[in-house]
Amino acid sequence: MRYHYEKPTIYLSRYGQLYICNHPVYNRCTLFKIGDKGLAVIQQRFNPETKSTYWSELDPWLTDDLYLNPNFKNYFDERAGECTDGLYSTVTVRQIMWSLKMKPIPKERWETTFDRRDI
Repeated sequence: MRYHYEKPTIYLSRYGQLYICNHPVYNRCTLFKIGDKGLAVIQQRFNPETKSTYWSELDPWLTDDLYLNPNFKNYFDERAGECTDGLYSTVTVRQIMWSLKMKPIPKERWETTFDRRDI
């Protein structure tokens, strides 16, 4: 039995778009937009040269599975918001995967979490 979400061998990335903004935590994210509302999703990365982490857009193989999940629309309606000062409501990939009852991607030792709902 799988305990973690595994990268598929064949995938498409049709949903979500790269969004560049001036957020205090990140400057690139994956934006899911329906009408005037949007939900930014971020994923943590590790730079082995500087041994530092940063937040950026999702891996392209995750976007369609999140968007096509049967619970996505309800989650989107609950958490998404209109653009304010160039920023949308933001969640991490782990927050959305747990809420959609998907198996999470494997957690790395260097990963951090947000202790609040809103980012």
